[in-house]
Amino acid sequence: MTALPQEDAPSSEPDKGPGLRVMTSRRIAIILFNLGGPDKQEAVKPFLFNLFNDKAIISLPQPFRFFLAKLISGSRERLAKANYALMGGGSPILPETVKQSDALEAAISKRISNVTFKCFPAMRYWKPFTKDVAQAAEAWGATDAILLPLYPQFSTTTTASSLGEWRKSSNLPTSTICCYPAGAQFAQAHADAILKTWRDAGSPERPRLLFSAHGLPQSVVDRGDPYQWQVEQSVAAVWKLLPSDWEYRICYQSRVGPMKWIGPSTEEEIHRAAADGVGLIVSPIAFVSEHVETLVERDIEYGQLAKSLQLPFYRRTPALGADPRFIDALADLVERALSAPGKVQSETGGRLCPAAHGLCAQAHIGLGAAR
Repeated sequence: MTALPQEDAPSSEPDKGPGLRVMTSRRIAIILFNLGGPDKQEAVKPFLFNLFNDKAIISLPQPFRFFLAKLISGSRERLAKANYALMGGGSPILPETVKQSDALEAAISKRISNVTFKCFPAMRYWKPFTKDVAQAAEAWGATDAILLPLYPQFSTTTTASSLGEWRKSSNLPTSTICCYPAGAQFAQAHADAILKTWRDAGSPERPRLLFSAHGLPQSVVDRGDPYQWQVEQSVAAVWKLLPSDWEYRICYQSRVGPMKWIGPSTEEEIHRAAADGVGLIVSPIAFVSEHVETLVERDIEYGQLAKSLQLPFYRRTPALGADPRFIDALADLVERALSAPGKVQSETGGRLCPAAHGLCAQAHIGLGAAR
């Protein structure tokens, strides 16, 4: 992709409609969406309430959702506080996202010198809240925004929720990247991390690889959410870059509540590995930063389970974080967004998901075009 043409003098050309404004001096806010996490113990309960009070998570109408969110956040507070205490009292997701933000800002500024960029982490359920980030971007003087989720695979429960919150909070013209599950740089970054973890473990013969993603209720997928299909595309892209004599499984973690979730679960796959007498390397295929699901659930809880079952080995690859290949992948997406003002695009530009996934971002009501 090429840089935008240099524009030095003010232009009298009018705006070209609802996309990025035609201006001589562009200040583009890159909004990096993420889940967020409590930064201290006192924030755990309100964070949980915000999570479960989102209609993308619990679809009950108000006031029923409000009261259920109060109930769930109260009942889960003690366990959640204990888990966050294992990480020093709060979630590392914001510091991790800030590192990614700084790296992306530096990378895209080197590629395109005639536009001023600033990256803004925007969290859905804790500070900095999306609505506050929208105000900060406008106060900075943003002329336009590029919306870039740190969820590689699109879901109505994550990316769509963040995009909806942004649209309630800002009138800036935007271009949007909805998903990037199988891009070459993204896949290579995962493959590199897996191979390094394998080598650090002594290069054991024919390991079993678990691609573990956050789960979803089966009912969400049945309604047309493309998340599971996109996870499978991510795995296929990474798998092409790994030794052909390895084996792999896709599994899902972090189930909440009594309803049926997509599977198999990561815990089930650990038990299966024990029955088969094989060691495991676990890849966080749908996570790009470290947080409670990686540092506690995988490293501690699943690690203890693997030890109790006497697996030959259990290793977990790190999340991509600010890995240079991943940052380059994000910079490629920013350039793609710049090339298509006002559009919602996947990593290839067009729709990725088969027609059966009716809640694909490009077909989802309200997400087919940006402001």
